[in-house]
Amino acid sequence: MCEREGRSSLAIRAVALVALLAMSLPASADWRSSLPAAQVAGSGDFTWFGLRLYTARLWRANASWSWDEPFALELIYHRSLSRNTLVQASIDEIQRLAKHPLPTDTVKRWSAAMAEAFVDVRPGMNITGLYLPGQGCRFYVDGQLSLEVADPAFARAFFAIWLDPRARDAQLRERLLGVGGSERGG
Repeated sequence: MCEREGRSSLAIRAVALVALLAMSLPASADWRSSLPAAQVAGSGDFTWFGLRLYTARLWRANASWSWDEPFALELIYHRSLSRNTLVQASIDEIQRLAKHPLPTDTVKRWSAAMAEAFVDVRPGMNITGLYLPGQGCRFYVDGQLSLEVADPAFARAFFAIWLDPRARDAQLRERLLGVGGSERGG
């Protein structure tokens, strides 16, 4: 009986140790582990016909924003939207901002990547995109890694939706970048 209790106690301690280690390990799925010094640079709401769809927050580690530095864009949703709506709206904006029409295969590839990364959202959910210059980007849904896209052109085009000088919501862009702050774009 003592030996059985000893093995049982040892098993319980082993399970507890594994649980503690799992909680203490850095969450590789958390975008903050890739940008530990990040602070909110700016935030603002995006509305469509008077409906508040989401709050956007730009996180960066440096004093000024640049396409040459990693950053994160967090969208906290206030309305339910389907994955298909998110993908189509993103593709529409990417194409609107493109200097030249995108090839059909590029649109298909980028749409498929977003369809894999995104989910149907409900109020309170968030999707965060981590921009990695020269590498691509990662998408996180409610803090969990959803997809890594190793395509720098896609990453730049996607984040341009909010950060390009021709972004549809110029006021949101200014709020995200921090009005009066210096920026290097291009």
